[in-house]
Amino acid sequence: MKKILILAANPQGTSPLRLDQEVRDIAAGLERARKREQFVLVQKWAVRPEDLRRAMLDHEPEIVHFSGHGAGEPGLLLENDSGQGQLVTAAALAELFELFVGKIECVLLNACYSQVQAQAICQHVDYVIGMNQAIGDKAAIQFAVGFYDGLGAGRTVETAYKLGCNAIRLAGIPEYLTPTLQQPESPLYVEHPKIESRCYETLLQRGSLVRIKAPQKMGKTSLMARVLARSERQGYRTVHLDLNLAEEMDFGSLDKFLQWFCVRITQELQLPNKLADSWDERFSTSKVNSTAYFESYLLPQVDSPLVLCLDNVDLVFPYSAIASEFLGLLRAWHEKATTRRLWQRLRLVVVHSTEVYIPLKINESPFNVGVQIELPELTREQVEELAKRYQLNLTAVEVTQLMDMVGGHPYLVSEAFSHLRSYHNTSLEQLLQAATTEAGIYRNHLRRHWGVIQQDAELKEALKLVVTATDTVRLASTQAYKLDSMGLVRRRGNDVTPRCNLYRVYFSDCLAFS
Repeated sequence: MKKILILAANPQGTSPLRLDQEVRDIAAGLERARKREQFVLVQKWAVRPEDLRRAMLDHEPEIVHFSGHGAGEPGLLLENDSGQGQLVTAAALAELFELFVGKIECVLLNACYSQVQAQAICQHVDYVIGMNQAIGDKAAIQFAVGFYDGLGAGRTVETAYKLGCNAIRLAGIPEYLTPTLQQPESPLYVEHPKIESRCYETLLQRGSLVRIKAPQKMGKTSLMARVLARSERQGYRTVHLDLNLAEEMDFGSLDKFLQWFCVRITQELQLPNKLADSWDERFSTSKVNSTAYFESYLLPQVDSPLVLCLDNVDLVFPYSAIASEFLGLLRAWHEKATTRRLWQRLRLVVVHSTEVYIPLKINESPFNVGVQIELPELTREQVEELAKRYQLNLTAVEVTQLMDMVGGHPYLVSEAFSHLRSYHNTSLEQLLQAATTEAGIYRNHLRRHWGVIQQDAELKEALKLVVTATDTVRLASTQAYKLDSMGLVRRRGNDVTPRCNLYRVYFSDCLAFS
């Protein structure tokens, strides 16, 4: 059972708020919720700083909800002993919530300009919601009711947050972008300061385009999450669209693919689907219709820069007819920003695992414009730092032994550290001895790759050449691209070598008995 602690303050001399209605509507919604037995509501009124501390100690809530006034940088407005306002700073709140790490799951600050406090608290709490500007009573109440309706129905905090924003919009109130959801950055994330800074700086520019390229499991997802979170803190709208979500039928034609593409972006922006208003199959092409939909509907609806992150773009490459047109469309949209103010709102992030291996005209390719980011393997210093974050005391020799097996591959290194931290009776030596076998910690990862290799005779033969050679091997470009995208090889042009000894030994054994 989860306890929701509602803290309310409306000091004398401040504008009156309808806090009683907000709490009453929240309680009514939870009482009728499908999972109402999972929640208990505790209310505290005219809250002073000491009341906040005592309530958290006495009730040990999982969810903390504050309703009242916020003043941005100066802090949240609680009450003093005389009922007058008393500001509590973001630093003081963050320090308090740090003492309850692991207990509190979510904090909702339903107060004007409370995003500052939310950003401070989110370093110690998984989910924190604040307001990026002033919010009216009606919008605040609609958000709270929609949010707790979502929790009461068993939805995640992320979905409940979106339901709250949508509740504001359904009520016809233009403040649905005011609530912001903050989440902490992973302490196990290894920073690439120059790479991250370049992404941040590029996306501040109007009509910018960032291309992130790296093989599978090299940290693209973590980098994207960090970049998008930073963009949201800048007040930008963000959409993360993974082409893995597209079904086979969505790649049936360019028309079907672009309709899927536009609809998914509409859904991510929590907008009504009005694609039919812009899609005229009789007189316009799919690319013209898509452009018209963005120009006439999506971009005008977004009153801030829109960062559109397209993940796993290389999944469209095998559909060469669709790929050439779609990629050309992205290039055209990027170039529109040079002459059209509306298109300057769009900032594109294109993420892929390998080089494009379909022919594209030089002036129609998004891969020769913008800023290219390639994620490298971890350096020895980064591996040592990551070991410390996992609270492991590895010797210099042990770090060398690990990197001799898996190199600086982020996923393989992290898997080893995670296992060593969880299983204290396992030594690094034991882990490495079993690493290339079916008893090792990498067995599922290796089996998945082997399953893909077995389905492609040419790819299987290419991998055999690579793992059995004593020097670099020249492969056909398509095979080199595929093995590179899987992260199994290091590539220079069409010359490749195994990415690490783990792959060389495991796949040599597999191929010897296949």
